[in-house]
Order: sequence, then structure tokens, then C-alpha cells
Amino acid sequence: MNNSDLLKELRIDRSTPPPAPSRTGLWIGLGIAGAMVALALGVWAVLGRSDAIEVKTAEVTALGNAGGSASVLDATGYVVARRMATVSAKITGKVREVLIEEGQRVEAGQVMATLDPIDADAQRDLAASQLAAARSEIAAVQAQLKEAEANANRLSGLAQQQLVSKSQYDQAIAERDALRAGLQTAQRNAQVANDGLRIAAQGVDNTIVRAPFAGVVIAKAAQPGEIVSPLSAGGGFTRTGIGTIVDMDSLEVEVEVGEAFIGRVHPKMPVEATLNAYPDWKIPAEVIAIIPAADRGKATVKVRVALKQKDARIVPDMGVRVAFLEAARPATTVRPGVLAPAAAIVQREGKDIAFVVADGKAQQREVSLGRTLGEDREVLAGLAGGDTVVIDPPQKLADGARVQVAREESGDAANND
Repeated sequence: MNNSDLLKELRIDRSTPPPAPSRTGLWIGLGIAGAMVALALGVWAVLGRSDAIEVKTAEVTALGNAGGSASVLDATGYVVARRMATVSAKITGKVREVLIEEGQRVEAGQVMATLDPIDADAQRDLAASQLAAARSEIAAVQAQLKEAEANANRLSGLAQQQLVSKSQYDQAIAERDALRAGLQTAQRNAQVANDGLRIAAQGVDNTIVRAPFAGVVIAKAAQPGEIVSPLSAGGGFTRTGIGTIVDMDSLEVEVEVGEAFIGRVHPKMPVEATLNAYPDWKIPAEVIAIIPAADRGKATVKVRVALKQKDARIVPDMGVRVAFLEAARPATTVRPGVLAPAAAIVQREGKDIAFVVADGKAQQREVSLGRTLGEDREVLAGLAGGDTVVIDPPQKLADGARVQVAREESGDAANND
């Protein structure tokens, strides 16, 4: 074979198409590349976050503008009525009519119910008859006395002329005096009968049950046909009341304050009350009095708080939260600040500092502290309302360190349950 034949064998034959690539090999290559990318992302996720410190955080609360009042103590309690009464009849009797319903407003003296007055009416009629008889007796004695006085006067002149004996004259005088005494007795009997009639009339009036004061009916306890009594009689078949009314103008708040904090409370102290049913409604109030007695079992002291705002939404036994406020100070002397958890303040190199979380990093800030308010501290400078601070910052936490907010495991577990 010469050189020209060798060159022909080395020439590429372009008349035959090249073989198609294998699809199986292509998919295998793509799968390997995807697995490598996922592995790289997982390694980055683990190694990239390994330097983040897990911390717990809380939000800083603004105390308000200058010239306001700050809360020095919070407590919970209930709305109570100082004027509430279960109205009952003064006598035992059968209910004839009930004129009240729950939620109805009644005025002082308004009729709430009536009892069967048959017995009371009969007693009143008897007393009226006795009075009439006593008055008739008075008229008869008065007629006899008039005749006796005339006879005594006539015999007096005849006795002076010695036309009648002195014994006849003395007898006429005795009859006259006896009738005078009888008239006084009859008049007194008539007065007693009149008093008896008045008492009997009062008995009739006792069959009418009236409201002792203006208020709102919160319970209706009796129905027509039932027996009511001011005292429990006859077991469970006898009612002791017609209904219960509450004077809504006498509503106030009663809270229990721990003995350790009662020194912060004093009479006339401003208070802000918030009903559990209306959390966005702030009701101005003030301390009425501190009850001078402690509960040994709960180590608390009761405090009475007056509500300065009257509203139909406030009803007895409602739950309420109260904030005892310090007296408002002039704007020139009030220093604006925020309220932060005391656990967020630590000392580093003799300085009070707090760590604020922003963009996943901890920023160290030097703070100026004010008062201690329970588990919180007043921060006069260094923090602003809405800042997120680290609770119990670890010793290794430094300025600029990456942090990761810990999840609330207990809260998640409760939600899952």
C-alpha cells in the first residue's frame, strides 16, 4: 500500500450520519448534578447557621408622652355593686301578681309584685268596725254626761236654798264625775281602735312589694301562686324573695393586691380600668379605700376602686384589669422613656447594656435606667418603643453576633393539643 492509499483511509467519510447520543446517559448526568447542588445547599444551611446564637426576645413598650402617668402596679378584680338587694315581702302570703322582668329598670317605690290581700282586708274591716263601735260609745256617754251636768247644776242651786238634801246633790255630782271618766275611757278606746285600723291598713299595704331604690332587675325569683315569706319556711316550697335589683350608679371595682405591693397604693390614686369584655376601652377611675384587713390564705389586701365613667355596658361580676397610675407630673419634669423586661438588662464592663435584634444580628446598646416596675425596668435612653431585645443574653453574645430567635416550644405544644 502506497502513501496515497493511506491518506484515503484517514479521510472522514461524511456521507454516513453520526450516531445519535444516548438519552439514558443524559438523565444520569442531570441527576448527579442536582444531587450535588442539593448537597451543597444542605451543607451551606448547616454550616452557614452554625455560628448563630439561639436567643429569646421581647418587645420594648413605650411609656407614653411627657406629662402622662405611668403604671406602678397592675391587678385584676371584678365589678361589684355596693347597693344590691333581694326584695321580699314583709309578710308571708301567696303571690297574686309579679310586675317585673329581668333587665327592667325600676324607680324607688315602684310596685314589683302584689300578694293575696284577703286576710289583710278582713283584718282591716274588723278594725274599722271596732273603731265605729268605740265612736258610738263616745256619743252615748257624751249624751249621758250632758244630762248629768245639767242635773248637777240644778241641784246645786236648790241645795243652796236648802230645798234638796245635801246627799241628793252629792249623788248628782258623783254621777256627773263618773260619766266624765267614762267619756275619757271611751275616747281612749276609740283611739286604740283607730290605731288598730291604721295597723290593719299597714297590713294591707304590706301585701304590695315595692322597690326600695332605683335600679335594674337582674333576677326574678317568684311567680304568681307561689308562697313567699321574709323567712325560710316550708323548705324549698317557700320563696324568700320576689326579685333582685342593683343600683347601677353604685358599681365599683374590687381588686386584691398582694401584701408585698400594697405600699404602692394609696387613696385617691388615679387608676385606669379595662374590662375583659372590652379590652380597648380604658375607663378612668380612682382608689376609694384600702380595706384594713388582709387575707391570710392568699396574702392579699382588698382595694376599692371607683369608676368615674358610667355606662350600661358595665355590669356586676365582670372581670376587670386595673393599672394603678402615679400622679401626672408636669411636662418639664417628666422624662420620656420605655419599659423593657428587667431580664434584658445586663452589665458589661461596668455599664448597663441591652442587645437589640435587627436583621438577624445583635446590636449592643448602652442604656440609662430609671425605676423598677415589677418585672420591668424603665429605660430612659438607649432603647425606643418597638425595639426587640434579647432576654437573658448569654455571656458569649457580643455586638454584631448573628442570632436566631428561639421558638416557643411550650406554646406550640399547647396549640397542637
